[in-house]
Amino acid sequence: MNKHPILQLKNVDTFYGPIQVLYDINVEIHDGELICLLGGNASGKSTTLKTILGVCRVKRGSVTLAGERIDGKPTKHIISKGVAIVPENRRIFPRLTVLENMEMGAYLRTDTDQVKSDIEKMLALFPQLKERLHKPGVVLSGGEQQMLAMARALLSNPKILLMDEPSMGLAPVLVDRQFELIQEVNRRGTAIFVVEQNANMALSIANRGYVLQTGSIVLTDTAQNLLNNPMMKKAYLGGGAS
Repeated sequence: MNKHPILQLKNVDTFYGPIQVLYDINVEIHDGELICLLGGNASGKSTTLKTILGVCRVKRGSVTLAGERIDGKPTKHIISKGVAIVPENRRIFPRLTVLENMEMGAYLRTDTDQVKSDIEKMLALFPQLKERLHKPGVVLSGGEQQMLAMARALLSNPKILLMDEPSMGLAPVLVDRQFELIQEVNRRGTAIFVVEQNANMALSIANRGYVLQTGSIVLTDTAQNLLNNPMMKKAYLGGGAS
């Protein structure tokens, strides 16, 4: 592991106006790790991602990327430093072609020849996209749009990939494939921070996990230990709350 975590949130408090949403959040993600952040609706998962991206400002504590503080910086700066996101519900550009969507992911890069090579790598990883390369994004299925959102994010050549609810809106068979792809991207060397309600699925591929409740981290452990934790089984791994 590197001396510094790829991403670290240290004693972070985040507010929406006068209302505190995150309380004393501590998260570390190291080079090559796949980490999940779990919790129910309104637990603060998406706010954590917005805090990392600079959309929500840190009132106390710090956010660092490879040892450099990024809290208080504009979102564009944070992205340029190596943070990419696959947003909730994909949010591809529906009127742009698959290729144009992918090129948008590399808009801050200047190494044009390497970008072309990386696009070919993405098409090898997501072969369904190659078949639709010049089709508008709007014609893709939900699973294909998720692949395109991942490819677009990876083309920024990020130090860390954030994923917001990747299973949302996908059929169960597509969820399985989606998490296989997340695992494959991680195996290729990209650190990934997955925010997810589907605790069973996220923990099945993660190294470690954090559990949020009403803005506070209440559990953190290896993925396997969390899967075996009685509190997790009762609250998140049963039928209703995952």
